[in-house]
Amino acid sequence: MTYSLDAFQNGQVVLVDKPIGWTSFQVVNKIRWLLCRQYGIKKIKVGHAGTLDPLATGLLLVCTGKMTKQIQDFVGADKAYTGTICLGATTPSYDLETTIEPQSNPSHLRKEDLIAATATFRGHIKQKPPLFSAIKQKGKRLYEHARAGEHVDVPDRDIIIHQFEITSIELPDVGFEIQCGKGTYIRSIAHDYGQVLGVGGYLKKLCRTAIGTHTLAQAISIETFEKNIQS
Repeated sequence: MTYSLDAFQNGQVVLVDKPIGWTSFQVVNKIRWLLCRQYGIKKIKVGHAGTLDPLATGLLLVCTGKMTKQIQDFVGADKAYTGTICLGATTPSYDLETTIEPQSNPSHLRKEDLIAATATFRGHIKQKPPLFSAIKQKGKRLYEHARAGEHVDVPDRDIIIHQFEITSIELPDVGFEIQCGKGTYIRSIAHDYGQVLGVGGYLKKLCRTAIGTHTLAQAISIETFEKNIQS
């Protein structure tokens, strides 16, 4: 990557390793602020290609300048994730953003059960997005409806799961790897996986490892990006 004002205005893709607790919007704002401060400019186009939830970590593509016009191309690319599903409980948001609600003890589940349940999610499937998500419905984000206690019907989405593998089992936690198409909510997979097993489940940990041909191994921290543009 070339670190110069002309390069960023003409278009760069910054591969950021998003830290836990940051929203994708906060990362974009930070990159924009760093560029404006470093080069003494008032504004520059900056956007991200594919939201990561605050509690998720991993690869976030941040586009600058003319590359923001290609954001939709990146959004449409296949993605890969690793993470942990906690069985035996659910949450309204399907992750740790909301209160944990105990369901059924998963200790009776065998390795064969946990692996067999993944077959339900492979290929072209229908998925219902989480109520706590940024999708707009009736003029408001779904999470705004959810926080207000308002009921809305969320239509199913057509998605594709290329791979769903169980990588570790330490009940109630189950480690996984997923490769999927655009529009997939891993939180919903965690919730629905728990439903299929009959014990409930929620997403405890998530890391995005790839978007198209871009990988997390190529990404840098926000702190490293700041040092690089100053050097």
